[in-house]
Amino acid sequence: MTDTGERYGEGRHGAGRPGAGGDAPGRDGSGPPGPELSRLEANLRDLLAEDAAEVRPAPAPYPAIVRQGRQERQRRLAATGAALMVLTVVPAAAYAFAAGGSSDSAAKGGVAAAPRQSAPAKPSPAPTGSAGPATPGQLADGITMAQAAKGLEGCLGFGRTHDPRAGAGGGKPAPDLGKAGEYRILLAHRSAGNANSPGDGRYIVAVKDKPQQTRLICHLKEGKPSGINISTGSDATPDSGPVVPDMNGGKLFLQSFTPGEPWVFPFRWGSIGTVDPKVAKVTVSYGGATVDAAIDHGWFAATGILERAVTKTPHIVGYDAQGKQVYDSDRDRQYQKEVS
Repeated sequence: MTDTGERYGEGRHGAGRPGAGGDAPGRDGSGPPGPELSRLEANLRDLLAEDAAEVRPAPAPYPAIVRQGRQERQRRLAATGAALMVLTVVPAAAYAFAAGGSSDSAAKGGVAAAPRQSAPAKPSPAPTGSAGPATPGQLADGITMAQAAKGLEGCLGFGRTHDPRAGAGGGKPAPDLGKAGEYRILLAHRSAGNANSPGDGRYIVAVKDKPQQTRLICHLKEGKPSGINISTGSDATPDSGPVVPDMNGGKLFLQSFTPGEPWVFPFRWGSIGTVDPKVAKVTVSYGGATVDAAIDHGWFAATGILERAVTKTPHIVGYDAQGKQVYDSDRDRQYQKEVS
């Protein structure tokens, strides 16, 4: 163990050992660096400089960023424009939403399309002709609706130039009777001539509700008006029942108002009047025959053929929907029961 010192240096102080003296710097860094250390430091600085150059970020590509931003903005504008075009094409009524609730139906079954709104229909022009009766039997003896309407037109014209209360030749201006389109044909049948008015003709009965209830009985001879009877307002009184026979209806079921004048058979007769809504059926018996009357917008109308002379006026009976009798003309104190 005595040769240790000789292995590391030549002398006692070990001049060849690092840090023991000579030209090498001490542990505290004092002393000038050696040539090898200077080269090492230089190489290290070069390596660090190269690494720093590789790690240093490249300068921001400002032109590229600006260009990309412009492209993105243009893309968003194009997308927004396309969306606006879609919203413009879809109609406003294309979606249905429950009032006060959510659109569950749309979520479950897709979009619920609202009914397509069609263009508003033009109002129908007011009818120029009168309305027809409720049943075909109210036009008797082969009289057509066209013939009845034409007869009514003639009677209205006749009524505009003559006062019906003064007769056909009165020449007194009459009140406005309205237009034919305001009336309904209630009854039409042939009429028999008599001593005062020879020759057969036709009766046309027409009614309207507004501005007030109006009933016309028009008599035609050879296709021309020869007389007209007008009744305005209701014939009902506080004592009236649910059926009210027309107080001037005798024109339709009496062949003549002249006492003792013989009847001519067969004789076509008619009977009219008003009914309450609860009346569902009316029967009229005359000369031993009974017929069912037509119920037509608050009126009843009946017609038949008389084969023999009578002393009693038509017997009128009304029934409700259950078949219960609600009116009997024999018990109506206002109804004339005897043929005068």
